[in-house]
Amino acid sequence: MTGPRPEFSHRVAVERIPAAGLSLRLEAGPEARAKLARRFDLVALDRLEGELRLTRDARGVGLAGTLRAEVIQACVVSGEPVAGRIADELALRFERLADPVPDSEVELAAEALDLLPIEDGAIDLGEALAQSLALALDPYPRAGPEALAAARRRLRSEEEMAEEARGSSPFAALRPQ
Repeated sequence: MTGPRPEFSHRVAVERIPAAGLSLRLEAGPEARAKLARRFDLVALDRLEGELRLTRDARGVGLAGTLRAEVIQACVVSGEPVAGRIADELALRFERLADPVPDSEVELAAEALDLLPIEDGAIDLGEALAQSLALALDPYPRAGPEALAAARRRLRSEEEMAEEARGSSPFAALRPQ
């Protein structure tokens, strides 16, 4: 395996996957979740687990299963914490990938988009779950209206609060009576 070991690594040797397939459950522990939260810029990652079914064929390994996660992200508007639950169906494929020519563009076919490498005769199910989590995250998490209103009240400048107290705000006439 090249490079540093991922935060949540669970490697399985391809030759150890029985012809009938293999079912397993993976769950990231507190230390791995904390490291993944930093990697994906999350406030917290409270749960990450997968129910997985592996099948082996002549070309590689197929993975089908379910990813479940509980995350807390920062609101893109206010920075307030936004809780989220993820439940995604997974369909991935692991194959031995040919090394691309250095400094060349690589065009991937549509069927290769969920393709992960077999490295040193093994697949990394933990990293596959981590990458699937990254793809499932809300790219623009937003807090609810109450949290946004509370954040706005905290962020008003002293000048805005003084104008509001005097009633001299240009928006004073728009306030409900």
